[in-house]
Amino acid sequence: MSEHRRKPPQSQEGGRAAARRGQPGPSSGRRAAPRGATGSPADSQGPGSHGSGSYGAPAEERPYGSRAEARRAAQRGGGRRRTADPAGPGGPGRGRQRPGPPSGRRFIDYPRAGKYGAARWLPSWKLVTGLFLGLIGGLVAVAGIGYALVAVPNVAQAAQAQNNVYFWNDGTEMVSTGGEANRQIVNLSKIPKAMQYAVVSQENKTFYSDSGVDPNGIARAVFNMATGGQTQGGSTITQQYVKNARLDDQSQTLTRKFKEIFISIKVGATVPKDKIMEGYLNSAYYGRGAYGIQAAARAYFYKDASKLNPGECAFLAATLKGATYYDPAGSTSLDPTATPQANRARALSQMQDTLDKMVKYGHLSAAERAHYTTLPDWKNPRPSGRLGGQIGYLVDLAKAYLINNTNITADDLTRGGYRITTTFDKHKVAALEKAVENVRKNNIKPGLRPKTDKFVQFGGASVDPKSGAIKAIYGGEDATKHFTDNADATGAQVGSTFKPFVLAAAMRDGVRDPHGDPVQAQDERTQVSPKSRFSGMNKLKVKDYDGSVWKNEKGEEWLQTNDGGESYGTAPGYMIDLREAMRESVNSAFVQLGMDVGLDKVKQAALDAGLKQNSLAGTSYPSFSIGISDPSAIRMAGAYSTFAASGQQNDPFSVTKVENKDGTVYQHKSQTKQGFTSKVADNVTDVLRTVVEKGTGTAAKLPGRQVAGKTGTTDGNKSAWFVGYTPQLSTAISMFRMDDDAANKARTFLEMYGTGGQEKIHGASFPAEIWHDYMYQALQGQPAEAFPPPQPIGEVVNAAPTPTPSPTPTQTQTASPTPTPTPSDTATSPSPQPTDTCGFFGCPNTGGQNGNGNGGTGGGPTPTPTITETTGNGGTTRGNGNGGFFGGGG
Repeated sequence: MSEHRRKPPQSQEGGRAAARRGQPGPSSGRRAAPRGATGSPADSQGPGSHGSGSYGAPAEERPYGSRAEARRAAQRGGGRRRTADPAGPGGPGRGRQRPGPPSGRRFIDYPRAGKYGAARWLPSWKLVTGLFLGLIGGLVAVAGIGYALVAVPNVAQAAQAQNNVYFWNDGTEMVSTGGEANRQIVNLSKIPKAMQYAVVSQENKTFYSDSGVDPNGIARAVFNMATGGQTQGGSTITQQYVKNARLDDQSQTLTRKFKEIFISIKVGATVPKDKIMEGYLNSAYYGRGAYGIQAAARAYFYKDASKLNPGECAFLAATLKGATYYDPAGSTSLDPTATPQANRARALSQMQDTLDKMVKYGHLSAAERAHYTTLPDWKNPRPSGRLGGQIGYLVDLAKAYLINNTNITADDLTRGGYRITTTFDKHKVAALEKAVENVRKNNIKPGLRPKTDKFVQFGGASVDPKSGAIKAIYGGEDATKHFTDNADATGAQVGSTFKPFVLAAAMRDGVRDPHGDPVQAQDERTQVSPKSRFSGMNKLKVKDYDGSVWKNEKGEEWLQTNDGGESYGTAPGYMIDLREAMRESVNSAFVQLGMDVGLDKVKQAALDAGLKQNSLAGTSYPSFSIGISDPSAIRMAGAYSTFAASGQQNDPFSVTKVENKDGTVYQHKSQTKQGFTSKVADNVTDVLRTVVEKGTGTAAKLPGRQVAGKTGTTDGNKSAWFVGYTPQLSTAISMFRMDDDAANKARTFLEMYGTGGQEKIHGASFPAEIWHDYMYQALQGQPAEAFPPPQPIGEVVNAAPTPTPSPTPTQTQTASPTPTPTPSDTATSPSPQPTDTCGFFGCPNTGGQNGNGNGGTGGGPTPTPTITETTGNGGTTRGNGNGGFFGGGG
């Protein structure tokens, strides 16, 4: 063959073999020499050769002459040459490629260039620092602009309070009041140093050195507002002064808070600390309508501010935290938990804490502090400038309702600016006041009978059964003379006006089966009808449902007496049906009925009718059924409204609408509940109609109208009631004697034997007379309405046996009570006189207790604890008006 056709020998480093050797792979067992170090012609092939450069760019590397030279070349960074990729970067044969560097630097390097994975998204410390400094700078700029733009308001303009305007239910104006401030400005020189140091020690210990704000407190307050928490807290004395005297906007918002902060900083920088302290003490609210330290000193101690001692100063500093909860006289009309006992404990604790801090911070010596370990000699409220007549009671009732049932606070009402439409009917209010005053004028003669007619008081309330709206109240002679609202909680026990709740429970829940297993008997019940019969025997041994005689915690048996010591019903057994027992207000029948039904069921019936839990007392004693509880006149009228409305229950209310400059801020919405079925309620009403038509309540008859009602008189004759209703209106009237003069802190109920020239006050006397006169006028112009006819209900329990021609000797013996008590009675209960009401626990002359609810005992020492001791109902002695455990009669 010709020379040019001969196939040339292939190099070991060229062609496909070279390409294969350029790829990583398992070693052949021989150590390969560096490329270009073998001396092969392929290591130095030029263009067009079949060496390593034939698949890419021409080889540019010079051949190395020896292994040493090749090694040195590798150390210089040449290393092994890689085969060029014919497709260029990223083409076939190449692995994953990383992005190249950015074309230019970015102002904010995010996402971060040159970083991969999670690191690409994590900001650099430079970026974080820059953003933080930028944020701080922005906040500083905003704060600086805000500080520069905000102006310090004028004190005189901001301190002017608005009035609240109250309207009758017909839209006519009742009174414009509520925004006036009882304030007398005094110079700082007239304010004791102890008062200044008391508020500094308790409220703001850094007052004299801070800038007017507390950053930590501000942060806390702002956080609370932003998260919906409490809005109080975080304020220095300067901030409180600004809020009280220099800000028109009192809303709890972030905007208002920041405005307060900026103004406080400016005030702190421009106003002397003494001026701030003077303004704060003269603008703060101390309770009892007192603004400023001078008015507070007069309200609590009847002295000028300059004469306050350190203990009194520490006490007044405590009231700044909320007078509702620190006024020793109590503020239950604003909050039921603000009782005198609770408030005194809180005030004493806060006062002692303030005194301790004054010593700690060097503002009071330990020796001086030791003189003030009890509450100072505070005085009961003597309202100054209070609205007179019944208007004062009406306004107070409406205010209390708003504070307890809406988002409107006492401070909001103090600042004023509200238009408040009430439920009160001015004609009914006037009629109720006139009816009470006529009875007082014609019958109560304290000058003629000081021992019996002094301290006589009346209370009353009238409620619409269909809605619960309070139409009228009688709170006392005059709101400026008699501070307590007698239509509200007074502590006067309701006596036999409680019996309808026992009857309702018996008709709804039934009496328990007295036979069989006591546990199973709880579920075996029989609903009663008004024809059911129970014993009307005087001095009846009250029994549990299982037939055993009920005993108190001392193991003493219970004897229940009736008013006047009289037995009712027919022999044998003196059985009387419930309609007649209600008509004659027979205690023994209803006490035993309550035991058979279960006192827990009686309690629930009272609650379902609308009474409040905290007004129910002695719920584990038989006398609970005959009225040892002390609901208010408003609540009693509301509870009877439930019967008048065929079982529909509405809570009493006194405000229908509240408006301010921005529109309506409150609108009452009725929340009617089903207290009883119509069958139960209408049957109770039918029985109570018998009381007015033929029984103890005949003085309440209204010509041409159907009336249902009940009289009530308590043991010891310390209170008397009449509660009754027509289909359109329910009214409760109370009468009692109580020495609650402002200087006398111990309110005590007094007996009413001989009051008004009567031997004894019953619900059928003055209370029923007032009820009649008022209702006659209040219903003028309204058509007479009839109650729904009652549907048959229940079964006749203890039905009368078939009469026999003549009683057997055994029947005669058991039916006729002997004048000599049983052996168990002899040790504790002597035989009473016919007019006495003695029972198992003694007679009036011994101060003993019995089961009489109608005026038997004299309220003296008893062998068993009083009801207040047993139940903890208020912890006062006001329950003595009902003979301790033993309830009321007719």
